[in-house]
Amino acid sequence: MKKFKINGKGLVGTINKKQMKKGSYSIAITAIVIAIVIAANLVMAEIPSQYTQVDVSEQKLYTISDETQKLLKSLDEDVTMYFIVQSDNKDGTVEKLLERYEDASSHIKVKQMDPVLHPSFTDKYTSEELAENSVIVVCEDKSKIVDYSSMYQQEMNSYSMSYETTGFDGEGQLTSAISYVTSNDLPMMYNIEGHGESSLSSSLESSIKKGNIDVQSLNLLTEGKVPEDADCILINSPTSDFSEDEKNAVIEYLEDGGKALIFSDYTAEDMKNFDEILRTYGVEREDGIIFEGDSQHYLSQMPYYLVPDINSTDITQDLKEKGTYVLVPVAQGIKKIDKYRDSLDIQSLLSTTTSSYSKVNMNSETLEKEEGDIDGPFDTAVSIREEVDEDTETQIVYFSTSAILQEQVNQMVSGGNIDLVMDCLSWMCKSENTVSVQAKDLTVSYLTWTGHAAGSWSICLILVIPGAILILGVVIWMRRRKQ
Repeated sequence: MKKFKINGKGLVGTINKKQMKKGSYSIAITAIVIAIVIAANLVMAEIPSQYTQVDVSEQKLYTISDETQKLLKSLDEDVTMYFIVQSDNKDGTVEKLLERYEDASSHIKVKQMDPVLHPSFTDKYTSEELAENSVIVVCEDKSKIVDYSSMYQQEMNSYSMSYETTGFDGEGQLTSAISYVTSNDLPMMYNIEGHGESSLSSSLESSIKKGNIDVQSLNLLTEGKVPEDADCILINSPTSDFSEDEKNAVIEYLEDGGKALIFSDYTAEDMKNFDEILRTYGVEREDGIIFEGDSQHYLSQMPYYLVPDINSTDITQDLKEKGTYVLVPVAQGIKKIDKYRDSLDIQSLLSTTTSSYSKVNMNSETLEKEEGDIDGPFDTAVSIREEVDEDTETQIVYFSTSAILQEQVNQMVSGGNIDLVMDCLSWMCKSENTVSVQAKDLTVSYLTWTGHAAGSWSICLILVIPGAILILGVVIWMRRRKQ
C-alpha cells in the first residue's frame, strides 16, 4: 500500500485559505443584506403611514376624511400638534390618526411631550391638568386644546346603568382645532328666539362648535335689530308668529346683504309675518304635508319620511359625489310665488318625485291621495341669493321641516342631514375653514331601506329563497324515486 506523506503545515494552510475565502464571501453577503435591510427601513420610514399601515378598523378610525384632506391641503401656515403622553400609555388609535395628519401636509408637525419629563410644558396653554393622550394644536400665537375625553363619545346604557363608548370623534376635534388656529375671523351666527323655536339638537350644536362658528341668542323684541357683527341668522321652526317690527328687522338685515338659515314646520296657527319674510324672497309654503308615492323615495312603510332627490348645486356637490342620503320627515312643499323680482336666484336643493302629493286634510283617516290633495313634485329645501352690490350678496337657505335635525333621523342616514346643514353654513359664511367632521359611530349602524328596497327584499326572503329550496327538494326527491 502506497503511503502518503502529509505535510501538516501545508494542509492547514490550504484549509485556512479555503475557509478564509468562504468566510470573506459570507461576511460580504451578510454586509450587503444588512445594508439592504437598513436602506429599506430608511426608505420605509420616509413613506407616509397611510401607505405602510392599512386601516383595518371597521369604522376607519384613523383614516382622515376628504373634508380634512381639503383643509390640510389649503394650509399655508405651520401647525404643531403636541401629543401629551408617556410612551407606555399611548392610545394607538390617536397615535395613528396623528401620523396621518402629519403625512397629509408638510405644514403639520407632531411632537410627543412626556408629561412626567416636561411637567410644566402645558402651563403656557392651560391652567388645567390635561389627561394623557390629549393634544395641543398650535399655530404661531393661537392654540386650542383637544382633551382626550372629547375624542370619545359616551352614552348611558339604560339596561346596565353604565356609560358605554358610542363614537370616536378624534378627527372631528383635531380638524376643528386646526381650523380654529389657522383662521383669522370666525363666523358669528345669531339664533333668533322668542317664538317657541326648537332648541338645537346635540348633533347640530356639536357640528357648529366643531365648525368654529360662534352662536349667540338674539331676541329681536328687546334688541330691535340684527347686530352688525352677524355673519348669519338662524330661524329654527317658530311656533308663533313674528311681530311686525321683528319681521321688518329681519327683512332689513337681509336686504343689506344678510345671510339666513331658516327651518319651518307645519303649524295650524296663521304665521302671516313669518310667511311674509319668505315671500319677500320669492317662496312660500304649500298647504299640507308631503307624502311620497314612489317607494324608492321614502322610508319603508312611512311615505311621509321622504328620501328626496339631491339636486346639483354648489352646496350639495360634495353630498352627491359621496352618494349620501338625506332623510326629510313631515315636510311641507316649497313653491315659488307667482311674481318675484328677476334679481332673485332660487335653486332647489332637495325635491320629491312626480308621484308625491301634499295631503291638505290633517284629520284624514287615510294616507292615500284624496280629492283636494295637491300634486307634486315639491321642493323641500331651496337656496336663495340676490346681489346687493358688487361685493355684497343676500343668501338664504330654507328647509320646510326642522325634523331633519333630530338625532335619530340624522343617524338613520349616517349623519347626512347634519352634513348638508353644515355645507349650507359654509356656503353662507364664505369660510373654507368652516369644516365639521362627523364622529365615527362605534355602535351598530342603521341600514336605511326605502319602501321599494324593503319590498324587494321581503319578496326575496319570503317567496324566492323558500321557493327555490322547495323546488330543489322536489327535484332531488324525484331523482331518488326514479333510482
